[in-house]
Amino acid sequence: MPDPSTAAPPFSGSPPSRRVFLESATVLAAGPWVGLAAGCASVSPAGGEGVAEATAPRRAKRRDATLAPGDLALVNRVAWGASAATAAGLDHAGRAAWLQAQLHPGRDTRLPGEAQALIDAMSISTTPFETLVADMEAARRDSDAKAKEASDSAAKQAAQQVYQQALTKVAREAASRSLLRALYSPNQLQEQMTWFWFNHFNVHQYKSNLRVMVGDYEDRALRPRALGRFRDLLIASATHPAMIRYLDNEQNAAGRINENYAREVMELHTLGVAGGYSQKDVQELARVLTGLGINLGDKTPDLRANQRDLYVRQGLTEFNPGRHDMGEKVVLGQSIAGRGWNEVLDELGRLAAHPQTARFVSRKLAEYFAADAPPPALVVRMAQAFSGSEGDIAVTLGAMFEAPEFGATLGRKFKDPMHYVVSAVRLAYDDRPIQNTGPMLGWLARLGESPYNRQTPDGYPLDESAWASPGQMATRFEIARAIGSGSAGLFRPEGASADAPAFPRLASAFFYESIEPTLSAGTRSALDHATSPQEWNVFLLSSPEFMMR
Repeated sequence: MPDPSTAAPPFSGSPPSRRVFLESATVLAAGPWVGLAAGCASVSPAGGEGVAEATAPRRAKRRDATLAPGDLALVNRVAWGASAATAAGLDHAGRAAWLQAQLHPGRDTRLPGEAQALIDAMSISTTPFETLVADMEAARRDSDAKAKEASDSAAKQAAQQVYQQALTKVAREAASRSLLRALYSPNQLQEQMTWFWFNHFNVHQYKSNLRVMVGDYEDRALRPRALGRFRDLLIASATHPAMIRYLDNEQNAAGRINENYAREVMELHTLGVAGGYSQKDVQELARVLTGLGINLGDKTPDLRANQRDLYVRQGLTEFNPGRHDMGEKVVLGQSIAGRGWNEVLDELGRLAAHPQTARFVSRKLAEYFAADAPPPALVVRMAQAFSGSEGDIAVTLGAMFEAPEFGATLGRKFKDPMHYVVSAVRLAYDDRPIQNTGPMLGWLARLGESPYNRQTPDGYPLDESAWASPGQMATRFEIARAIGSGSAGLFRPEGASADAPAFPRLASAFFYESIEPTLSAGTRSALDHATSPQEWNVFLLSSPEFMMR
């Protein structure tokens, strides 16, 4: 057996390729590898934890719920990764009942006490959205005034930085809330679908003041409708100030048409790029959408007498009939009379019900949940369910989960960064809520999939090729080492100087009874050769099997 102190790590030199990475378990089995990537030191017990041992972890004696391999694979696909708590829920309810509960979650969305307390203390929880936006607008005006009066560039920058930092704090709270829900919510499918729909109806946080809006957009527009009807979801997205501002529809007015939102709602949100529409359809839809904008103040615009009854105000969203093109339009071959707000809603509803939308949305769902190139028969099943249920998302997903084509894909979908990071922390700290999501946000930033940070409206890519580069693999090894070797900053409360003691006990009864039987002989051998609990954890979190869902 090679001496661990002299054996070269299997990925010495350049960062590992996807192929080399997936062969790593066999290499590890040949001798205990003590480095994660080129130049990495061996994994040693974390100082100050008081829980590390000098040898590989012993088999856990406590018995947890045991999942058959097929059920474990389903949990890894429906949830943000397997955990003992999720396994217990499926084991108690049975596969069919558990899946129905995920498709039709209850209204109680509270998390375990410590995690819920973190959310409850956030300003986005204690301050109404409209008030928060008004406060930020006041801060912006104050910042601009101080910057204007500043005597030098440094003072001007300092004045503007106060406002920018306030916006960033609000967006960071929203991202932290989203991660805590992904980690600990019993409604795992709803949380996955909330992420999916944000990515589908993407907005970028760094445009204008969207950092103060993204949390409300996610929480009040998307999450409640994530498993409902697509029509309702589309309208909620279209009429939220975050989307209106991101795609410039507040600049869209009669005589001054802005096509940005009209184009993207056809290309990215409903029909798809090959959906059979023309540039003329985009222009006509933009006319339909004129007048849909934002009002951050408390004043109603001056309107003619015959327009006042057509004015609509919902929170910060405004429909101003004085800016609306009341002429007749023709979209996708159908004439549309100028009627104002209801004209907007009806046309969005017609797009949502279009057969091409059923195909496009079903394929994108299948690409996310099943395979980068989903089986055509699966997409057909889903599109039929979508159309037959008037766009019911839960019904569409149910048809997918029950399809034999879906079952054949289980365990074969490569994890994007969000799935990798969340599934690792879920497995490591399922029974102990973390206190700080900062490390997770840092890891996601390094991997290129930060919350709310995709600049373009197409959202983050869903295919393996986008996330399996050598650089990505090297970074995942470093993240596995950080999580596997200690608390990794996850238990350092905001403002504290040190972590609370914590160590991920991944070698649990759940692992031995449910996960271990699904591992390859090479991975099991590598784990058997681990020389410490830290090294064992790292081997598991960087194994080929853990990269898949």
